[in-house]
Amino acid sequence: MFRSATVIAAALILIAIAGSARAQSHSDGAAPAHKAETIKGRWSNMLMKWRHNRPKLKACRAEARRKGLAGDDRWFFLESCMDKS
Repeated sequence: MFRSATVIAAALILIAIAGSARAQSHSDGAAPAHKAETIKGRWSNMLMKWRHNRPKLKACRAEARRKGLAGDDRWFFLESCMDKS
């Protein structure tokens, strides 16, 4: 009897925790999908710009390598370098 009551109590606690987590994850509504579309559009625009200007991209990559940039710092540097005229 004690074992079954413990199992039922544990199950109820897990259901309550899962319901709370689900409510928090869906509170944003359509915001995550919109954000993903914005990032995808920005990414495709950036790649299109870089494909059309490969010599400048090559120079920016060499400069980023000289500075020793990696990860997000490198991407932000390349983006700002390509925007310079």
